[in-house]
Amino acid sequence: MNLFSLCWKPFGPDGENHETNGVLGGGGGTTGGSREGKDGLLWFRDIGKYGSGEFSMAVVQANQVLEDQSQIESGQFGTFVGIYDGHGGPEAARYVCDHLFSNFRAITAESHGVVTAETIQKAFRQTEEGFTTLVSELWGSRPNMATVGTCCLVGVIYQQTLFIASLGDSRVVLGKKVGNTGGMAAMQLSTEHNANIEATRHELKELHPNDPQIVVLKHGVWRVKGIIQVSRSIGDLYMKHAQYNREPINAKFRLPEPMNMPLLSANPTIISHPLHPSDSFLIFASDGLWEHLSNEKAVDIVHSHPCAGSAKRLVKAALQEAARKREMRYSDLRKIDKKVRRHFHDDITVIVLFFNHDLISRGAVQDPPVSVRSALEH
Repeated sequence: MNLFSLCWKPFGPDGENHETNGVLGGGGGTTGGSREGKDGLLWFRDIGKYGSGEFSMAVVQANQVLEDQSQIESGQFGTFVGIYDGHGGPEAARYVCDHLFSNFRAITAESHGVVTAETIQKAFRQTEEGFTTLVSELWGSRPNMATVGTCCLVGVIYQQTLFIASLGDSRVVLGKKVGNTGGMAAMQLSTEHNANIEATRHELKELHPNDPQIVVLKHGVWRVKGIIQVSRSIGDLYMKHAQYNREPINAKFRLPEPMNMPLLSANPTIISHPLHPSDSFLIFASDGLWEHLSNEKAVDIVHSHPCAGSAKRLVKAALQEAARKREMRYSDLRKIDKKVRRHFHDDITVIVLFFNHDLISRGAVQDPPVSVRSALEH
């Protein structure tokens, strides 16, 4: 079973795609001798090259079926990183991993390769529309597709600007050098949309002033309508369109009163960040990591060790903390199989991007293009 499929895709003048696949355990050719491997439910790619430097990637599975998907794409256009943390099933995250980047590329091609917040927003909108069409087509045979969704965290490096777009509660943190002290500051760049955050509850109450039940506290956890924690996502159509909030979907997803407007949004928060020589690395991760590690702790772990294996190191640190919270040994947690594991931690995906500012300032491009995505058999 291969989690990572690595594709080098040189496009000739005729647009032909000459593709060579490297799989787990490979690592020759232009991979820079990187090590890929598997350790129980943990898969990793210790180090690889992309247009603006190097990257490290790791995923650990907890659910019966992995609900996280992720990708790195780097080429003439710049670099695109995506982490998609699915919920209710893997289908929405898989759909986004299959379509968001291709939508982004098609839209930027229309603007002669120029990337803006608007082009990224349009790619998100097209992806949501495409998934909505799929759910509509499958309503008669697979109505529960209306109850699956995914958080989306995307980073785009275009020239010397970093764009971050987010839906839901995955997070990206920047490791930034502090003067000449040798220290490294942690700077969160993404905005999270989770009802447990006061700002999100405030936003929802402003959008739905006539609904006193728009956010409900259940068992110590705030949820939109008492059902779902995230307030923005791709999918979750049962919370966006009244036609999908009815039988035959599971009763726990059905609202007691008519829905007269969408309760969740697929409109991402997008920021742009001019890259600075003091910007050292980015940590992209699904919320499974941040449940156990603070921004500062994660940055310190990356800063204090070699680049190679950074993502795997972060995942293991989160698992060690998850074990500690349950007063058990990490070695015992590792023995627990998927599905039961979900009682101890979530699926966790981590991508660390390291910046080479010499490459960035020279406007270097990744040639041949790199495409790495999580690709569990399904």
